[in-house]
Amino acid sequence: MKRSVLTRYRTMAYVTGVLLILLTLGVIAKYLLDVDGASGFVSIVGIAHGWLYVLYLVFAFDLGSKAKWPFGKLAWVLLAGTVPTAVFFVERKVVAEIGPLVSGAEPEPAKA
Repeated sequence: MKRSVLTRYRTMAYVTGVLLILLTLGVIAKYLLDVDGASGFVSIVGIAHGWLYVLYLVFAFDLGSKAKWPFGKLAWVLLAGTVPTAVFFVERKVVAEIGPLVSGAEPEPAKA
């Protein structure tokens, strides 16, 4: 598997996770704290998270299909983008598992 597949997944995992945390904080500010301007913030961050989560799903599915994961594990990784902070823990486990399988992870000695 190419390193770019894992890099795309990791990038979108972080982006999705950060946006979901911001969205959660915005919803708390909007509904519990009644902060002015939180409605616009929630709207913008919600739309951004929604579209980028779709991209996360595509990249996570691509990674899972190339790693030949069973459906349960793939579903676990795909749903991680819906629970605040879960995607960070799942991403660490995925990298620990997939990292050694990535081509180019260990430089091979030159042959004479």
